[in-house]
Amino acid sequence: MSMCLCGVNCKYSGGNNFDEGVLEIINCGEAIPVCPEVMGGLGTPRIPHEIVGGDGFDVLEGRARVISKDGEDNTAAFIAGAEKVLEIAKKLDIKEVILKSKSPSCGNGKIYDGSFSGILIDGVGVTTALLIKNGISVSSI
Repeated sequence: MSMCLCGVNCKYSGGNNFDEGVLEIINCGEAIPVCPEVMGGLGTPRIPHEIVGGDGFDVLEGRARVISKDGEDNTAAFIAGAEKVLEIAKKLDIKEVILKSKSPSCGNGKIYDGSFSGILIDGVGVTTALLIKNGISVSSI
């Protein structure tokens, strides 16, 4: 479960995307909150990032990069965070995750196009791609 959905202030802006239903799932012990971007070593708040040149699958294949709005390439941090989330999922035999929509890490179905202009394209984030490649079902809020 994306940690920002649980009310934790780990969103790039320093805020969260609190969802009451998600918190209930966490409180029942049916989910574990994670933030791949923080787990990959990025701070909060942080400069917005978008995938340039494709989506999360392309990042994992080396055909696209995750770039900050000020031009810094943080692809390695996004991949590292995704790998940590996958490690937890495998260790706990997790089959399904709920992640934050549109994120360059967690997006599923739609992500920003890499131009930092608010345009959405079809695609998935880096963590979502890695989880899907490993047979884990991903849905988004």
